[in-house]
Order: sequence, then C-alpha cells, then structure tokens
Amino acid sequence: MKSKFYLIAFLVLAWSCQKKETLSKEQEKTVKDTHSYAKPEAAVVKHLDLDIAVDFDTQVISGKASWTIDNISKGKEIIFDENTLNITKVTLGDDEQPTSFKLGTEIEFHGKPLQIAIKPNTSKVNIYYHTTKDAVALQWLKPEQTADKKHPFLFSQGESVWSRTWIPCQDSPGIRFTYNAKVTVPKNLMAVMSAVNPQQKNDTGVYTFKQDKAIPSYLMAIAVGDLAFQSIDQRTGVYAEPSVVGKAAYEFAELGNMVNAAEKLFGPYRWSRYDVLVLPPSFPYGGMENPNLTFLTPGVLAGDRSLTSLLAHELGHSWSGNLVTNATWDDVWLNEGFTTYVEHRIGEAIFGEKEAKMQDVLSRKLLADNMTDYGANNPSTQLKVNVDGKNPDESLSDIPYEKGYAFLQAVENAVGREKFDAFITEYFNSHAFQSITTEDFLKYFNTHLIKGDQALADKIKAEDWIYKSDIPGNITTPVSEDFNAIDAIQQTWRQNGVKGLSQKIKSTNEKQHFIDYLPSDITAKEMADIDAEFNFTKGGNFVIKRQWFVQALRHQYKPAYPAIEQFMIATSRTGSLQTLYKEIVKTPEGKFWAKQIFEKAKPGYHLTTVQDLQKTLK
Repeated sequence: MKSKFYLIAFLVLAWSCQKKETLSKEQEKTVKDTHSYAKPEAAVVKHLDLDIAVDFDTQVISGKASWTIDNISKGKEIIFDENTLNITKVTLGDDEQPTSFKLGTEIEFHGKPLQIAIKPNTSKVNIYYHTTKDAVALQWLKPEQTADKKHPFLFSQGESVWSRTWIPCQDSPGIRFTYNAKVTVPKNLMAVMSAVNPQQKNDTGVYTFKQDKAIPSYLMAIAVGDLAFQSIDQRTGVYAEPSVVGKAAYEFAELGNMVNAAEKLFGPYRWSRYDVLVLPPSFPYGGMENPNLTFLTPGVLAGDRSLTSLLAHELGHSWSGNLVTNATWDDVWLNEGFTTYVEHRIGEAIFGEKEAKMQDVLSRKLLADNMTDYGANNPSTQLKVNVDGKNPDESLSDIPYEKGYAFLQAVENAVGREKFDAFITEYFNSHAFQSITTEDFLKYFNTHLIKGDQALADKIKAEDWIYKSDIPGNITTPVSEDFNAIDAIQQTWRQNGVKGLSQKIKSTNEKQHFIDYLPSDITAKEMADIDAEFNFTKGGNFVIKRQWFVQALRHQYKPAYPAIEQFMIATSRTGSLQTLYKEIVKTPEGKFWAKQIFEKAKPGYHLTTVQDLQKTLK
C-alpha cells in the first residue's frame, strides 16, 4: 500500500463448532470492525466461489458470488457489505432456494448492509449482482489510456474498504476466506487475479482461479487486458502489456533473489508463485500486495533497476500483511511498519550495507517530514490510531510505515539482530493466516521477547512508540558515509560551480539526497545550472523527477513547469500527486494552474485519487 485500511472482527476458527443461540464469552471478545456491517461472531464467510463476466462495452462486472458460510449462532440472518452494487437475487444452498434480502441505510464510505435471511442450517449463500459505474474499486481504461493503445484494460484496487464495490462480501481485514473464481472476458484479452495465474491467453476467454490460502477481502483483485508474461525464474515472473513486459523483466531481474533472501531472513514463502503485474499509469499507488500477484505502477520502471525497493516492500507483505494481517484499519502499522522493516532487510541482503544505510537516512527524513506536517502532538502520529467514522484511505500517511519501521529498529538495537530475527520469524509462523490487533501483538511481544525483563521493557518503550504521538528518545540515527560525501559537496558547489557534479553524484539515492537538501535560498540561475548538469527536468526516474519538481515549484524555476504539468497528467500515484498539488496551491495563481492541470488529468486519474485531490483544490 501501500502503498491504506479499515475493519471488523478477529476470528477464532474454533468458533465454527458453536451451536448456541447466545454468544459465548469468547465470541463477545470479537474485535468490532467499525468499517464493516458484518457480524462474524454470528455468521461468517469461509469460502467464495465467484462466477463473473467482464463487459467492457457496458463497463460492468456481473455474475454470482456463492459464499460458503458458518452460521455460528444458528441465527436467521447473515450480513454482507455492499457499496453501489446492484443486487438482483439471493438464493440459499446448492439447490438455490429463494430467500429474502434487504439493504439497510447507507453510510458514507461504508455503503449499505446487505441483510440476507438464512436458516439455522444454511451453509451456502448465492448472491447475484452486477457492478455500477460508481464502483470505486474498478478502473476501466480506454485503449488510448494503456501503453500499447490497442485494447481496453480493467484493474481493481480493494484496499481498504472498496472490495464491496465489486463483490458483495464481509469487507473487513479481520475476516479471511479462500476462493475459486471463473472469469469470462473478451477472447482477445486475458484475466489475472490474486491467485496462481495462467501464463498465456487461451482461445475461450474463460479463465479459472484458485486461492487456497485464506485472505481478507481487501486482497481480492482482478485485472483484465492485453497481457503478456515473461518468467524470471521457476517461481517468479512479470505480467505487462506486450510493449512493456521486456522492460519489466529487465527491471525486476532480482525478483527471484529477493524471494530467496526474504525466506532466509523470515521463513518460507507460503504463496507458491510470486509474480508482478505492471499496470497502466492510472494505478493510484506505487504497488499493491495482492497475494501471488503484486500490482505495480509503471513509474517503477526506471530503466536502471534503481527503484526496486518498492518491489521489496510489496514482496515483504507476503509475510506481514498477507500472512499476518491487521485485524482493523486502526492497526495498519502492523502491516506497514513490519513490511517496511522487511523491505529494508531484503534490500540490505540484495544490494548491500551501503545501500541500506542510504535508504535508512531517507526513511528518517520522510518520518521527520511527516511529523513536522502533522505536528508532534497530533494523534495521527500514533502507531495505533482511531479511524472510526473516517475514510481509512484518507487517514493513511507515511507514519505507520516509517515510525513503525523506526520502532522495530529500536527493538532490534535493544536485543540484537540475531535474537530479533528469530522473534519475527516465530511471530510470522505462529500467526500465519491470522488477523490480529495491536494488543494481540503486544501480548505476544511481552510474552516471547520481553519475558518479564523490566529493564529491557524500559529500554524499548514499546507502549510509548505505539500509543503516544511523539518519537521516543531511543530512536536510532542512521549514518551514511555516501550521504556525508554529498553533504560536503552541498557546502562547496556554490563556490566551485556545478560542472562535473553529475560524475560524483550518480545513484538515485545520492541524487535524491542532493536535491532534498538544496539551499533554501537557491536562485533560479543556480537551479538552471544544476538542471543543465544533471538534466533533472527532462531525464531521471520517477522519484528524481518528483523531488526535483518539488524544488522547482518552491523556487519558481519556471523552465520546469511544462514538464511538471505533463508529469502530473501522466501519473495517478496519489501520494506523489498530493505532494506536488500542495506545493502549487500555495499561491492564488498556482491554485488556478493546479485546477487547470487537474481538469486535464482527471480522466486518467483513479477515482480515489480524484476524491483525494479535490479536497486539496477546494
């Protein structure tokens, strides 16, 4: 999620044998997900058989979602989440006995509760439905919006509360299920899902999928387009449009090695294959960790393999997030903080200690910038947050990623890497395919790592990290000798000139650090000289362009403005766009320009991106 999130019940599988009408004490302990209408303590889904057709002419997905359920309470109702769906019929059992259903009152971001009448012995609920044009999870692209500009494209983005806009489901990260799917698409296109996928098109346009690992609903994903596949090794590969797949395979040449490195660090990869799908530019995030098939922005294709840390992050979710999941979106740091830690460790194993130190310094700067933006006393800077009544997507920042990572580094520093690695590995193993709360983690942490050692607990300050809004004093301070060299250059280039600096500042990390710390009083002439030396405006990868454009806007370096506008039209990565739009709207004339850019770019932006940016442009 990189990559957002929100909520319902922590399930204990043993409840499935519960026969009583009244709730047991264990059932009453169920964590309530305030972003879901479902009542899993009474009746919960266990498996989905999905049979759908994708129609690009009408931009509609239609079909049947057959849910195997556990009617724990032996009650007369099961509740699903739906948002903007058209529910046409509901039946019960394999013999499809008709039953009644009703939709409750709509709440913003939540949609409506789908209340279905069942019987005490009901084990299957069949929901016939079709999507509508308001499905936030679905992005329908015209051929001209794709790389090859020949065929339309469809992709989904379910995190955090949007899967209910394309499948009626119990849409909470605390509820897990397996699924089989049959997907019918135009014969010249190919379907892929968050499961083990076909590697070439067939002649029928009908594709079948099986996900035998229990996942939460936000990890349900689908993409349909003119796709090609290229293998990296025996269990990894790349999907993309034909003109892109070769570039992607080159960029991700280390993919198999990354999986191997992660396994050596934190235990076996549990999802059989690990493939990636490079999407068109309208994808709103850097990446999305859909099981078996990570969805990626094309912005990661730098041509020099310099942005693969994003891939390491999404791979890391195969352990933290997909394997062990936050039970509610209040606990999202359990997903993102742990994954950021795993990402950095994979990067260190693959690219070496020097690269890792640079990434750590960049990470700390990002944390510091976020803390400054929010203010040190803002409850949004806590790891455990309260997103009740909010759109979980809008509440997401870099805090759960970077503060969560800093906390885990502080733990590692306190106990030693060897001991901490063993702890994390066992944590993943003991909670595999479970959804947990922050409190569940703390209980495990105190039992299996602290073990009653008060001195160690006082040294780590876990509850301060998690429940307080500031940064505890035991945060580690990373040092990069490579960045120190850049800092020295930063002190002298004004006197010595910029000629030749591009031969000393070469890597993406080094360029980013140099750009980020340009003098606050830099002149337009100096910006032009630097641009002439490095070609930042016209060249560079996605990250370098974004950071350079921030400086160009701050210092009114107008030769970069046409490139900035084009950049903002060509991508839909919400976080990066927000960074640039927020800079532009600081002046009245800038705000006018920002609105012009937005209107041009809006057709290519994802709906969640549009909704987010509209608030900035008000």
